[in-house]
Amino acid sequence: MASRLRAPELRGRAWLNTGGRDLSLADLRGKVVVLDFWTFCCVNCLHVLDELRALEAKYADVLVVVGVHSPKFVHEADPAALSAAVERYGVEHPVLDDPELATWQQYAVRAWPTLSVVDPAGYVVAQLSGEGHGHALDALIGELVRSHERAGTLHRGQGPFVPATPEPSTLRFPAKAVRLPHGTYLVADAGHHCVTELASDGESLLRRIGSGQRGLVDGSADAARFNEPNGLCLLPDEVARAVGYEVVVADTANHALRGVRLDTGHVTTVAGNGEQWMRGGDTSRLSSPWDVAWFGDRVVIAMAGVHQLWTCDPTSMEVEVLAGTTSEGLVDGDAGQAWLAQTSGLAVDDETLWFVDSETSSLRRLRNGVVHTAVGKGLFEFGHVDGPADEALFQHPLAATVLPDRSVAVADTYNGAVRRFDPATGLVSTLASGLLEPSGLVVDGEHIVAVESNAHRLTRLRLPDEALRVVDASYRTHRPATSVAPGDLTVDVVFEPPPGQKLDDRYGPATHLVVSASPPELLAGGAGPGTELRRTVTVNPDAEAGVLHVSVRAASCDGDDVQFPACHVHQQDWGVPVVVSDSGDRALVLVLAGAPGGGPA
Repeated sequence: MASRLRAPELRGRAWLNTGGRDLSLADLRGKVVVLDFWTFCCVNCLHVLDELRALEAKYADVLVVVGVHSPKFVHEADPAALSAAVERYGVEHPVLDDPELATWQQYAVRAWPTLSVVDPAGYVVAQLSGEGHGHALDALIGELVRSHERAGTLHRGQGPFVPATPEPSTLRFPAKAVRLPHGTYLVADAGHHCVTELASDGESLLRRIGSGQRGLVDGSADAARFNEPNGLCLLPDEVARAVGYEVVVADTANHALRGVRLDTGHVTTVAGNGEQWMRGGDTSRLSSPWDVAWFGDRVVIAMAGVHQLWTCDPTSMEVEVLAGTTSEGLVDGDAGQAWLAQTSGLAVDDETLWFVDSETSSLRRLRNGVVHTAVGKGLFEFGHVDGPADEALFQHPLAATVLPDRSVAVADTYNGAVRRFDPATGLVSTLASGLLEPSGLVVDGEHIVAVESNAHRLTRLRLPDEALRVVDASYRTHRPATSVAPGDLTVDVVFEPPPGQKLDDRYGPATHLVVSASPPELLAGGAGPGTELRRTVTVNPDAEAGVLHVSVRAASCDGDDVQFPACHVHQQDWGVPVVVSDSGDRALVLVLAGAPGGGPA
């Protein structure tokens, strides 16, 4: 901590969770401050929110977490959408709305999520990218508390968080729904942390399954607990009889699948143990399952947290990877080699599995072991454009369903629309617009029922001649691109083990680095895996722009003075948009974990 940097001021459009008060760093002097640079579309950012909750409870009188919301998608810059997301995800700390990325740039942030730690004297002492840094933050915060308490610069007491009061409603941020055989609707009621059954009118409350409190508890309908459930699927009758439940629930923030017995509402855990899967782990853990569907002879899981599709056999409890490499992007081909990007919705048409990848705003399909993209262009291109599939654009879709004519309806969530892709013609059209974050779709005869999440309701739309409003708007992410020079570019990942830990090379190299690009032609050399955290790649002088993908993993363990040392894996995937310019940078520095003084560059 010898080299310290004064923390830049916090500047943005407005503050949330402060009771209407604007905050400055001077207001937070005497506290350890963790700035969480996040965006509500990003599942990794949601993981960090969960990691921070435990630290906020442990250090309640000395720690202030400030969420700096730095949007990727146009919709995320809408203040009403941000306010809804803060409630939906249970954010219990002040949030700075920074739609112009002013504070993001002042702190030299390059990726979501990033955490910057400011000590009680107002200096940046660490910056950590990615998720999984709970143990490192715990050690650092503890060290800062001890040192500043000795120096008399620590202030204990209540922080500036002022909770908002949510409006009561039958549903709260519902995610997806299924229509039950007798005509009622079962809804993943994410904001209420339960599963809710509505009558056939889609409005009248019949019952709730789950206590309404966050948790992972099996048992009766009144005692069971969920944590932000999102997806639902019905099992075939013969499978349901064999396993003793009819509905599988993607219990997202619990990293679990749950089984629900419809006659009694009894809940049981099908897969997952409540802990998040991290790279190198086994399939006894899951990572933010966002949707489920019955496909072939198994439940398919949209494993949003690791950019993959998994399967689960309810009878054998066997869990396997179906598609995706865990690298985030838009790469087609054999299922095991394809790149997915936060898969969030599934739909089945015989031997074809349709899915939406929210972070690449794409509609894709898996058939005969091959992934193909029907609509979508990549991580940083999105919009609301109808027409031929190779020109059409979505914005962060979260659900899909197959219509009676075998076309596919898409819940185009951040466009507030329901869109339709017709495989026969290759055309995309808009079926309905003006909705508030539709996140689920159910076909019901001549209608489609949209789960309108931010309106807290189910909305019935007639097919196919519901009011059309064709919009033509394309965007690239507001996030600034990095200018790089053609030729040799040094990619340097800075990693230093957290306090009290050391690199763990007992079983081989402690670090692993993979560099690639979209399109692949962006790099003329240097792509691929390796063990060194510094790599020289060659930027193609004929390229104009693209995305540089950097994936890194590092292993550390507790020092020799710890009686029962624990080992830790630090990992991060960066997608860095770049433009090629003769005046561009010849080095790209990325920070994996909290190197001392690792603040603004």
